[in-house]
Amino acid sequence: MRLWPRTLGVQLIVVTAAAVLISNLAVAAWFQLGSERMSERDLDERVLDRSASMSTLLAAIPAKSRDAAANAMSSGFWTFTLHHGKAAQLAMDDDETKLANRLRDLLPDDKAKLPISVERIIGAPPEDGRARPHRPPGPALQFTLPVVRGTQLIATFYRQPAPPWPTEIIIAACMAIFVASAAAAYISSRVAYPLTALAAAASVAAGGGKAPRVPEEGPDDVRNAAVAFNAMTDRVTRTMESQRQLLSAVGHDLRTPITAMRINLEFIADDELRERLETNLAELQALTESVLSAARGAGGETKRNIDLSALVESLCADLDDLGEPVTWNAHGPAPLACRPDEIRRAVRNLVENAVAYGRRAEVHMTETPAAYEILVEDEGPGIPDGEQARVFEPFVRLESSRNTDTGGTGLGLTLVKAIAHGHGGGVTLENRPEGGLRARLSLPREGLAACAPSPLAGEKS
Repeated sequence: MRLWPRTLGVQLIVVTAAAVLISNLAVAAWFQLGSERMSERDLDERVLDRSASMSTLLAAIPAKSRDAAANAMSSGFWTFTLHHGKAAQLAMDDDETKLANRLRDLLPDDKAKLPISVERIIGAPPEDGRARPHRPPGPALQFTLPVVRGTQLIATFYRQPAPPWPTEIIIAACMAIFVASAAAAYISSRVAYPLTALAAAASVAAGGGKAPRVPEEGPDDVRNAAVAFNAMTDRVTRTMESQRQLLSAVGHDLRTPITAMRINLEFIADDELRERLETNLAELQALTESVLSAARGAGGETKRNIDLSALVESLCADLDDLGEPVTWNAHGPAPLACRPDEIRRAVRNLVENAVAYGRRAEVHMTETPAAYEILVEDEGPGIPDGEQARVFEPFVRLESSRNTDTGGTGLGLTLVKAIAHGHGGGVTLENRPEGGLRARLSLPREGLAACAPSPLAGEKS
């Protein structure tokens, strides 16, 4: 249902307001119907008593003066007329019969034996189709009762329409809805705020960022969920920190034996064997540096104000000079406070991945008031949706041959993610509808003024 609100807070307000509105309508209708029933009974009693009294009064008046007296006694709600001749007995329903019996009890015994009829008139024509000269056109209650033998009094009481609901009831109902809605808004804000914070923190964690701590407040169920979420994120943070420290330690420890092995290579007389060993050592050295870079993440370099567009353009030009199929789409100046060497390393990793697995790289930038985005697109087979988040984990390679020439070290995207997060941004992968993979490196623009002017500002890196 499109009209149904999607947030918990608004749903609580709508449900509360609807409940108050329905309850007020039900209570008002109950009292209104009860009041109408009581008024109806009282009115019937007064009408019956007035009709019986009028019949008795007319009986005491000389016959020649009765018509004039009946006309004189008629008023706005009452019409009295006399019918001379034989009384016509009309068919009555159960309610009309009860009224007729009640009216009969109010008459003297000699009159009570004569025909008496009652008819509730709602304006519709008589069902029997007979003409009734005394029948009023609108809602009315009409009694035909004897005055003397051969003369009947036709007393017609015109009913007034039911008054509308008092304005006070409507105002009270509106005030009740307003107060209840305000209370529901206050309560829902207390209930929904921890859930909103929890959802926001979970979204950050799902995107690979560091989730903020969720306030542990609200109802027990919500507070328990916040406590569990904070415990989970703390444990994940400790695990990631341990992993980073392990990578850093392994990288540093590998440097010493690698240096010793390089020195020992000089004593190998076999040139072919020495070259193979040197190649293997170069691969091992590259792996070690990647491990150290991934473990270091971001933070080792001072931020400077630079032109991000010029930096990316310079990198693409360098790779193009090396014969790599890289295309740069020109973009206007993009001033940004960042650690330029780290950004250059991150973009280079994305471009090299695109060339290695997608045959070519097309690089361009977009910008919003909040951030710059560097997009690197290739023409490769892409990455299954379920694997796109996993490739940012250390040593994860979708190429299973374990060959560093085709599968890499499994640390390049880990380093890109660490650098992006170190700048408050992020990196995502997505398959392009037309084919190929798109890597999106997002860097927030905030903090530009806080950095000192950089020599790189306004020039190509």
